[in-house]
Amino acid sequence: MRVRITLECTDCKQRNYNMMKDKKAHPERMETKKYCRFCKKHTMHKETK
Repeated sequence: MRVRITLECTDCKQRNYNMMKDKKAHPERMETKKYCRFCKKHTMHKETK
């Protein structure tokens, strides 16, 4: 089952990205390094509720 998730910047707490993820294959929260247009640099982004 694929669900829509939102990624939030760990530095400035802005919600920058919407993605789809397979809940069965990856039940844990996603964490990836992506570009934040508010910080103007690459930062860690975590999955929010």
